[in-house]
Amino acid sequence: MNNGIDGHRRPPTDGLPRTQPMSAMQVRQNAAAKRMLRRLVQGENPPTAPMSIVDRLAGSPYANPMIQVGGVDAAARKTIDFALKLAESMFRYGAGALEVETSIIAITAALGLKNIEVDITNQSVAINYAPRDQTPISLLRVVRSWTNNYAGLSQVHQLVTDIVAGGVGREEAARRLDDITRSPKPFPRWMVTVAFGVFSAVFVGVLGGGPGASIVAFLSNLLVSLLARQLGRWRTPDFFITASCSFLVTIVALLLWRFGTPLGVQIAPEIVVVGGILLLLPTGRLVSSVQDAINGFPVTAAGRFLSTMLTFGALVAGIAVGFVVGDMTGMDPIDVTKTFPPKYDLWVLIILIAIAVLMIGITEQTSWKLLLPTAAVGVVGYLVLIGGDSLGIGSRFAPALAAVVIGLLARVVALRMGAPQLVVAVPAALILLPGLTIFRSMYVLTIEETEILMGAGGMLNAGAIVLGVAAGIVLGDTLARPLTRSLASNERRRARRR
Repeated sequence: MNNGIDGHRRPPTDGLPRTQPMSAMQVRQNAAAKRMLRRLVQGENPPTAPMSIVDRLAGSPYANPMIQVGGVDAAARKTIDFALKLAESMFRYGAGALEVETSIIAITAALGLKNIEVDITNQSVAINYAPRDQTPISLLRVVRSWTNNYAGLSQVHQLVTDIVAGGVGREEAARRLDDITRSPKPFPRWMVTVAFGVFSAVFVGVLGGGPGASIVAFLSNLLVSLLARQLGRWRTPDFFITASCSFLVTIVALLLWRFGTPLGVQIAPEIVVVGGILLLLPTGRLVSSVQDAINGFPVTAAGRFLSTMLTFGALVAGIAVGFVVGDMTGMDPIDVTKTFPPKYDLWVLIILIAIAVLMIGITEQTSWKLLLPTAAVGVVGYLVLIGGDSLGIGSRFAPALAAVVIGLLARVVALRMGAPQLVVAVPAALILLPGLTIFRSMYVLTIEETEILMGAGGMLNAGAIVLGVAAGIVLGDTLARPLTRSLASNERRRARRR
């Protein structure tokens, strides 16, 4: 011991430097610095490591799900069956492939199944569960029917949110899903039929038709709805249902053109045909197919795109047969690609757009609480559309810009109201009418033999507009994600309090 006379320790006399022991804080700081340096050098994961499937939830309302069970769920088969039934319900109600995939990943992760793979096509959903050193499970569910039920889709979205928040177990979730699938739609069939007619009537006014043309469009759509319902009872394929409806609309327009209206009001037959087929246009399906392709589901997109083109072909075929019948009976042909100048002032057009979006919401069976917010989003999108046209940004870029605004506002409004984005975005985006542009181009390409080049050019232009609208909705949804993180967390806190 090198102690002094007074008993205190003396400094070393060998002349060598001595290091002081590091404090706990210094140790932690050095460890943090080493971890930061390691991240900068080699990254979070090796470059060839596969991405975890739960990483697909990034940017969705279901990011970072709460795991409800410790380890692997012993009843994995029941969990996968529930996930497939939920996915089938979402597809039947009109959800896109991305929404279905994120919902499956979220609920299976929350219920304890980590080693799953999901494969989605146009009509089927497959889930493969392959834990290490255990027998794998692979189940497939085929979706064979579709129905308009955005209210049910919103309820399924809320159910998934509650599961991810940790407030609902599998048994209760299965019971709630059964209640959703068995519950009636918010609007009766007669109201949907009337909404079809009202939408056509008001949008004929937007396209340049007068009150007489709107009345004829309303009545012809009632006939179309009745005909489609009867053919559906006979299990007629959709192609022939659509062709029969467009044929009926064409015959009505030709008869009015030949014999006039009962009140003697002169009505352009072209706008009668357009008004009659507006809701037969597969605009929503067309936009959804492009969205699926953008989101990384090419097989689903190809299937939807093929069915969409068949629907357009059925519309053209029905109108062509109507023209043949009219020509055989001595009626003059009409040009359904003709456009008309606006008949009303801007404030009237805005009111008509709001009514049109409300009617689309009713036909899609949107819940009551979402009707007015969806109409507001549609009106804002229409104002952006006409603003872009007035600024001269072009007929292709203006719909895309309006779609970006619609996609952004739809995500904010939908998450605030407890619904997925497409429930608001699709009805609001239908006012952009990309389907009408496709139909007119296909009509020229198919019927007008002397205008093949014009029709082909029109198809390319229409394709660019559709791509711009679909990409704009996806871009708007992506831009709104930083603005809606708090909304998703609010949903989860409300679910935990329940």
